[in-house]
Amino acid sequence: MIFGEAMRNSLHASRLVGLVCLVLYAFTPSRASGQESIIINSDQQFRFAENYFHKGEYYRAISEYERFIHFFPGDERVPLAAFKIGESYFHGERFKEAITAFTLVIETYPDSGYALNSYFRVGECYLEVRQYDMALATLDKLLRINQDPAVNDEAHYRQGWIYLEKGDWENAQGAFGKVSPGNRDQYRLRELSEKMNQKESLKTKNPNAAGLLAILPGAGHVYCERYQDALISFLLNGAMILAAYEAFDDDNAALGGLITFVEISLYSANIYSAVNSAHKYNVRQKNDFLQYLKSYSTLQASTVTCDGRPGIAVTCVIRF
Repeated sequence: MIFGEAMRNSLHASRLVGLVCLVLYAFTPSRASGQESIIINSDQQFRFAENYFHKGEYYRAISEYERFIHFFPGDERVPLAAFKIGESYFHGERFKEAITAFTLVIETYPDSGYALNSYFRVGECYLEVRQYDMALATLDKLLRINQDPAVNDEAHYRQGWIYLEKGDWENAQGAFGKVSPGNRDQYRLRELSEKMNQKESLKTKNPNAAGLLAILPGAGHVYCERYQDALISFLLNGAMILAAYEAFDDDNAALGGLITFVEISLYSANIYSAVNSAHKYNVRQKNDFLQYLKSYSTLQASTVTCDGRPGIAVTCVIRF
């Protein structure tokens, strides 16, 4: 009797424990919310990052490349992912962050093709922010550590264009002259040199002459071929001079003095504007001539292939 009662109590307790376990299992958050574990391998993660990159969603691509590097540090594509982070910043026009990313590639994977191409990209980033000396220094560093003639030719070629952007024609010719004879046809240096010699006939304006001519309001602007500004300057200054004369002729010295003060400012502005117009004219001529030169220099070599491995690839874009 006692034994039977104990058996019933044990069975009841077992059922109670089972019921509690069933309730706890049913209300476990992962089950209640319908969540399931998703496992992504390295190939899927890298393709996901690449998908964002090729769609031009560069900042999302950066996050996915960083996630790839974090979760798959032993994958052979980690150096490429690090390089593509720099590429994403570059194409997203965040050049300072791109410099940091490419510099990390250079320091972490110094013997890879990714590091090689990163040197060129760092130079391009400095060009984009108009830090020409830093761009030249980056390529100088590459020339000191590299022994590949093709890479050195590319570096010299790019340095030549940087000097042209600075207006340093002599050093530009020197940099182009360092390209090895076997590669000069590839860079079309003969045609480029012939066109550069046309610089001597480039039409420019003398800022001092523009300032002297501006003694007659509008004449300096005519010299700089800014005819509308010349007309406005002549009419405005003429009107103020006439108004001042009329005021003094009517014995209104106070008004005449005020008009004269204003006219002195306008007259000075006329001279300053003429000198500035001459400088702008020369800059415009230089930029137009550079664009003309680039039409003869559309062949650009790259020292790595599109996937970052060492090699020589040729594209038809110059980013200067």
